[in-house]
Amino acid sequence: MNKNAAIATLLSVGIALIAYFIMRFVPTVTTPHRVFVDSVVSKVAGGKQKSDTVWKKVPDFNLTNQMGQQVSLKDLKGKIIVADFFFTTCPTICPSMTRNMKLLQDVIKKNNKVGDRSADFVQFISFSVDPERDSVPRLKEYADRYQINPHNWWLLTGSKKEIYDLARNGMMEGLDQTNVDSAFIHPQRFYLIDKDHVVRARKDELGNVHMYYGLDSNDIRTLAEDIVLLSLERDPNKKFFLAGKLELIAVIFVLVAIGLVLFFKYLKKEKKRS
Repeated sequence: MNKNAAIATLLSVGIALIAYFIMRFVPTVTTPHRVFVDSVVSKVAGGKQKSDTVWKKVPDFNLTNQMGQQVSLKDLKGKIIVADFFFTTCPTICPSMTRNMKLLQDVIKKNNKVGDRSADFVQFISFSVDPERDSVPRLKEYADRYQINPHNWWLLTGSKKEIYDLARNGMMEGLDQTNVDSAFIHPQRFYLIDKDHVVRARKDELGNVHMYYGLDSNDIRTLAEDIVLLSLERDPNKKFFLAGKLELIAVIFVLVAIGLVLFFKYLKKEKKRS
């Protein structure tokens, strides 16, 4: 190996190691936080008592989409989910929320550079709070009106009890069980659900949870960013193949660099003597 090749090798390895240490020790962008605690489990490990938080998960469901297909949460394994609640006869907030969800879907699609750009890593779901009147044909008509792609956006109907229980136990939202009419007030939020079916959200500097409001353009922009951040989040159960070894590699790199410097000095001295 000549001198230039050795220097190039050292530079490439050195840059990679510097990047690693920057990513490890310099604060980076925070992914959206888990927000709903299910329970706290205490255990003793290594002679010390530790507490582990168990996060509340969105329960599974069996509902019907606008194409008449029976679907469940199990069908979305490994996907990020963005969900909201609506009903097709809503004349006020639902149309605006649907348009914002469509905008969000289009933004994610345009930023997906792999494959057919359909952004298969995220699924959009709109649960009808009026499932008794929102039949499959009515959902299909609504979906066609807003040019909703059924591939990764479901409009769901089915058991009213199941949908309302899902809102209460999954998204921690209270819904009124009375008959839905045009003046019915329902949640205006978009819910970001990670691959483990845990609801995520931003927190402010005081630690207060800030959910994503479906009528707020700033929140829509923030939600788009957080979808991307969640898609890049590393699975904590999967270890990096060099985990625990990079510090050792750094030491070896430094020793090799010193050795090469000494080697080239020796060659330079020998060349002068000859």
